[in-house]
Amino acid sequence: MLPLSGDQVIATILKHDDKKTSYKIALLRALNDLALLYPGLAQAGQPVAVPLTRLAELWTAYYWPFADEHQPIYQGARNIVRGQIRNDMSFRPALTELRRQWQARVQLPAQPADGFFLLTEMRTPRRRATYVPELQQAYARAVAAAATAIQKPIKHAGPGHWSVFDKPARLRQLPAQVQALPGTNPQDACLVVPATLWEAFHRLSLYVEALCLHEWSLFTETVTQATGQLVTRGHVYTLLTTRPDNRLPLKWERNQVNILLHEKGPFTCPWTQNTLSRPEHYDLDHLLPLSLYPVNELWNLLPVDRQFNQRIKRDRVPDHARLLAAEPLLALAYTAYQQSAGLGTAIHQDAALRFHGLLPGPAFAADLAHHATRFIHDVAEARYIPRF
Repeated sequence: MLPLSGDQVIATILKHDDKKTSYKIALLRALNDLALLYPGLAQAGQPVAVPLTRLAELWTAYYWPFADEHQPIYQGARNIVRGQIRNDMSFRPALTELRRQWQARVQLPAQPADGFFLLTEMRTPRRRATYVPELQQAYARAVAAAATAIQKPIKHAGPGHWSVFDKPARLRQLPAQVQALPGTNPQDACLVVPATLWEAFHRLSLYVEALCLHEWSLFTETVTQATGQLVTRGHVYTLLTTRPDNRLPLKWERNQVNILLHEKGPFTCPWTQNTLSRPEHYDLDHLLPLSLYPVNELWNLLPVDRQFNQRIKRDRVPDHARLLAAEPLLALAYTAYQQSAGLGTAIHQDAALRFHGLLPGPAFAADLAHHATRFIHDVAEARYIPRF
């Protein structure tokens, strides 16, 4: 029997694998999201090491709307063991507690996409530091519990045990040809994704996501919920596809940019080439739209012409020619960021979260601009985002 292609492996797991929980669907969705967020890794044609914690962070966002302590939406059977009802998800208690703490401290109306917002906050060091230690610890516990749960679908994906993926291992134990996500530490436990499978996720990202959402919605509709609670596939689909708005303003980043404007002079809008010399002239824009994926890393936040941003760009991405023309202006902005003590540290930290092998010293800003424009273009192409 010939081995299955990456496309066939994905389709077989989603459509035909036995599923007692939604874990297998969530595993493939997380791998697909990471392949989208690191498009350059697919070009090397090598296996990719994915830290279990990176998958677990995404799981906390996916399962967040199902972890309401007052109206939980179950993701599998709750078996009775020794007279006690077991959780449908082993990490449900930790995630429910995290959600409870978040809502108590932030004091905003609960939204199903809050898990995605919190993920981006905790992934960015300067943003994570603004939260009290208790919330940071609750987040760490939820991620650790999810990372343990993830090992189950890794083992059982496909026919038999370990038939699609090998048992996770620490990065330092893996062969040299395995490439890792940026920011992976040698001691991190990693899932190794075969090159053909990673390439399939990269090439079929939009379609894999659609199939994951479809199958997840259908599966959850079949799960027995609490007495009197009806959960439809349409409701589940809405919960799974909600993305965060900018719920908390980027006050620190904007204040730092305002200081730079005052001390070092104006910025130039990368899209209109207009001079931005006063705070009322600019928006601090997400180059990759927040509606597509919440990336609050500093390289993705640049001053742009306010009127152009609000009337023309909005949730679109520049076309390839405009991106190439804007690259030198992005480099100038990153150079300006480095002249600020706070922004200088943040731009290096945030760039390291996203990109491998950035050039040091004077070449850093230009190299980062090149990586950023290529990344934005690759994501826009993979997701068919409207361009301007």
